[in-house]
Amino acid sequence: MRAVLMVAEKPSLAQSIAKILSKGSCTSRKGLNGVCSVHEYTGIFQGQTVRFKMTSVCGHVMTLDFIGKYNNWDKVDPAELFSKAPTEKKEATPKLNMVKFLQVEARSCDYVVLWLDCDKEGENICYEVLDAIQPVMNKGNVRETNVYRAKFSSITDIDIWNAMNHLGEPNHNEALSVDARQELDLRIGCAFTRFQTKYFQGKYGNLDSSLISFGPCQTPTLGFCVERHDKIQSFKPETYWVLQAKVFKGKDSPLTLDWNRVRVFDREVGQMFVNLAKTSREAQVESVSKKEKTKQRPQALNTVEMLRVASSALGMGPQHAMQIAERLYTQGYISYPRTETTHYPENFDLKGTLKQQTNNTIWAEEVKALLSTGLNRPRKGTDAGDHPPITPMRAASEGELGSDGWQLYEYITRHFIATVSQDCKYLLTTIEFIIGTEAFSCSGKTLLSPGYTTVMPWQGIPPEETRPDCERGDSFTVDEIKLLEKQTSPPDYLTEAELITLMEKHGIGTDASIPVHINNICQRNYVTVENGRKLKPTNLGIVLVHGYHKIDAELVLPTIRSAVEKQLNLIALGKANYHQVLQHALDIFKRKFHYFVDSITSKFTPLRDYTSYCDQCSMWKKNKSILIAKPSRLHCSHCDETYSLPQNGAIKLYKELRCPLDDFELVLWTSGARGKSYPLCPYCFSNPPFRDMKKGMGCNECTHPSCQHSLNSLGIGQCVECDSGVLVLDPTSGPKWRMACNKCNVVVHFFEYAHRVQVAQESCNACDASLVAVDFNKTRTPLPAGETQHTGCVFCDPVFQDLVELKHATMRHSMHRGGGARRGGRGRGRGRRGNPKKPKDKMAALAAYFV
Repeated sequence: MRAVLMVAEKPSLAQSIAKILSKGSCTSRKGLNGVCSVHEYTGIFQGQTVRFKMTSVCGHVMTLDFIGKYNNWDKVDPAELFSKAPTEKKEATPKLNMVKFLQVEARSCDYVVLWLDCDKEGENICYEVLDAIQPVMNKGNVRETNVYRAKFSSITDIDIWNAMNHLGEPNHNEALSVDARQELDLRIGCAFTRFQTKYFQGKYGNLDSSLISFGPCQTPTLGFCVERHDKIQSFKPETYWVLQAKVFKGKDSPLTLDWNRVRVFDREVGQMFVNLAKTSREAQVESVSKKEKTKQRPQALNTVEMLRVASSALGMGPQHAMQIAERLYTQGYISYPRTETTHYPENFDLKGTLKQQTNNTIWAEEVKALLSTGLNRPRKGTDAGDHPPITPMRAASEGELGSDGWQLYEYITRHFIATVSQDCKYLLTTIEFIIGTEAFSCSGKTLLSPGYTTVMPWQGIPPEETRPDCERGDSFTVDEIKLLEKQTSPPDYLTEAELITLMEKHGIGTDASIPVHINNICQRNYVTVENGRKLKPTNLGIVLVHGYHKIDAELVLPTIRSAVEKQLNLIALGKANYHQVLQHALDIFKRKFHYFVDSITSKFTPLRDYTSYCDQCSMWKKNKSILIAKPSRLHCSHCDETYSLPQNGAIKLYKELRCPLDDFELVLWTSGARGKSYPLCPYCFSNPPFRDMKKGMGCNECTHPSCQHSLNSLGIGQCVECDSGVLVLDPTSGPKWRMACNKCNVVVHFFEYAHRVQVAQESCNACDASLVAVDFNKTRTPLPAGETQHTGCVFCDPVFQDLVELKHATMRHSMHRGGGARRGGRGRGRGRRGNPKKPKDKMAALAAYFV
């Protein structure tokens, strides 16, 4: 007797199919891996009696990976992963011994019937199974077909028997498209992930992570979330004004009218319209219109819509919702949950499907009414050529399915009933008024026929106050007219439902993979799920996306991946060559990878533990941060405020010291070891605190009377070369001490190896320069008689004269900074700020990331 091996995608699916085909007469045993059962029975196949063996896999049998040595992150250049690194198929779950299990069961079998899920991934698994079992199967006649593919969309007796009686062949093109996607995701994802994980670790504070992953679909998914975050942060509310009028007639309740101009952004203009309207104490009815409106019943349910509703209405994450849907499918409660189709096939048994719901007490009344009056033809949707829409396949109760399972099943069932119900109809009444010279209106809806909203009440027409009966020419008394001040509001963070819509619109992922990509960005800590299933990017997610935008926006925009998806679909349709598509996509991303590596070091500069006060949130924030190098500036991720910095030099923190005026932490700008440096306050740099200061001045030009970092405390004397500059002590330069002009590139080196150099309060009687107190190292002191301390004038004191050397700073480019002339000595400024304000738009967590 010949034998037929039948393979399903999951153990529960195999059991259900075996029970249907054997009519409950099969015997079952555990396979050698202890997970997959084997169900055996005798039946008819191809006109002959055969022994059937029904078993399953557990998803993919194989996975794609690099050969051993290319999995060593430390020894392999990530760039090699694009072409040089060979790949191989490995068992997806080695502990299951799936290949050996399949070979044991396939030995001596003559035919195989593949009952894998009917999508591209299922086709790919078909060929994984065939690769494992064909070498051990009976070969049979050369001309005899021994591989068959069952196509089905639900686990019902009719659908399973129909699939068994109309067997086809597995689709090799669809399997190849999955192979191409797997290889692209592996090579591109691993190359970028390995490089950026190693690059960021230990270097960028809150970017430190055990794994900073990149994915061709995952990263654009994150990009949508950060794009919305940026819109929120950059939003500047605008004040606007609206006229509100209340009118009444007789003893009726007052009507609140809407202003036809909607709003104005100038208060005085708004007040003018109020005055014009107040010239009349009566509101004249200009017109009354009544129109019958229709709210259309929904189209048939596909995967994306199911996931949207699960997130927005049921509070389920897409990944969780998909897992529940798959369980309902394998248990036979719903049809196949992965489909892009929103149109029922012409031969779909709508009436039979509906009859199964007549005993459910929740919607039995609506179902019976539909069966008696006749089903309404469903709206025409899109036929994607994959599977029928998601529909209930048999009746169920909450006790059978559990809480989450019942919620999803209930929605699917209500949606199906709604698709064959009547549209909702209502009457829209609109009344137009004139008050003075201004036009107002009010409208109301009156329900005529609820239609499908009886089973989807959340979409129903809410009851409203009835509008008074009136006609053109009637007069209402004006109760009040007032000007309301309002503000525009920012958008909210993306919800999962909105993100799913964007991914579908831009071709990122498939109906099956969309939940996986959203789940990935949550697990990678790139976004957090807030109340209402809103996706709020973390600092890590924001930094990465902003960095990609600055280096190569196409890494994060959906355009490239969408184009690749279209090419992969062409492979599935047999219209494109697998190898050509794969090579073309890899060449594009390889060039992008090399540009990314070359650019990243110039785009990222570390800045650690920068803290500042943010009066928007009235709290201190501290972040290990990043500063963009070109052009240099700091950015507050909390308030979206950007602060300018000097260019053409390096920026680092300055001893955790703070500006006494605004409490900002100071940074140090330096042009290099042979150049000059000076501290500055980022807020003062952009917002000069004193009248004699201009934008772009550092602490070496600040005229604060007592700050230890200011010109008054560290200025020594007028520059020896330029007319407007002052030589200022560089307190960070020891032990090779120097002072530098705050205008030109003159640098004066002095007192090498001194322990301490301080600017004294006294001035030189001869040149009016400030005296300098120096404490030398006793083993290297140049002072006579081994003295270590001396105070004197750098320019006039004979003891100091031989210890001073004039040089010119090495500058990459000339500095472009504001002026503010000072002459002579330190010119002790008396400018005063009064009661200093906190920075306007502040810098809470100064995560100065890729701005």
